Amino acid sequence: MTTPLAVQCEGLSKRYKHFLLKGVDLRLEKGSVMGLVGPNGAGKSTLLRIIMGLVSPDSGSVEVLGHQMPKEQVAAKYRIGFVAEDMRLYESQTIGFHMDFIKSIFGTWDDDYAGKLLRRLDLIKEQKVKGLSHGQRVKAILLLALARRPELLVFDEPTTGLDPAVRKEVLDAMMSTLEDETRSILFSSHNTLDVEQISDFITFIYGGQIVESRDKETFMDGWRRLRLTNMDDRRLPELVNIREVRQSGRLCAVTVTNYDDSIPSQFVAAGLTVEAVEPLTLEEIFLSNVSYAKTAHGLESAR
Repeated sequence: MTTPLAVQCEGLSKRYKHFLLKGVDLRLEKGSVMGLVGPNGAGKSTLLRIIMGLVSPDSGSVEVLGHQMPKEQVAAKYRIGFVAEDMRLYESQTIGFHMDFIKSIFGTWDDDYAGKLLRRLDLIKEQKVKGLSHGQRVKAILLLALARRPELLVFDEPTTGLDPAVRKEVLDAMMSTLEDETRSILFSSHNTLDVEQISDFITFIYGGQIVESRDKETFMDGWRRLRLTNMDDRRLPELVNIREVRQSGRLCAVTVTNYDDSIPSQFVAAGLTVEAVEPLTLEEIFLSNVSYAKTAHGLESAR
């Protein structure tokens, strides 16, 4: 049985003067969380804004909750909650004013849930926006998105600039929406710990292209670092999945992707001693991917 999709992108391209989003394919299953990871300028925000219908692609197609974007964005946005770090509220108005305003537009607004969110996020309805800290503003915007009970939540860097306590509150509130297994989350973040903590799927983007997109367990399990001793300065096996090699005297650390249990034996056969095989954190995978992608991108540009 085919799993229904919340988001489906095929062959998306968008050209700007100094940036190209190229041939992006992306699939987000309903009821799941996808973390979009990449350095600044990789194309995360551009991709999310195309998915939201805020930017039209030059080529390719986008379907969100069964709606073609941007053609059917009005119908789609009624079912989507969007939160971005650069969103603004009316400075002279209260949180309560914004709640009433959103409620007047969206019939899906849930008063009881909004009240629970106010208490959970430690917000006061009567407080004016101009008196809120950055963290409180983010929490207020999150409340306005969540209390509508959207089927899809799209977050563009939702935890940027937040202290650890507020970040945890935001992440907990995000995850609470998944109690109903039909709801989905697509979010970008620089914080790999956030992505590793709550994602079901991880998509890595660099230079406007999707480098890798898999379920989290497969993604994380495919990466290993081998700690080796090379007593006789032997040549390493020429494996296509070696991503990084660090040599310090007789000690060597080799990072590989698409790991399988036969790989250590190939280093042993080449005359090296395998001291340890270690899993990597998502941050380590992220940095290795960036380094590898920069090298590959540079080679392609040179051609």
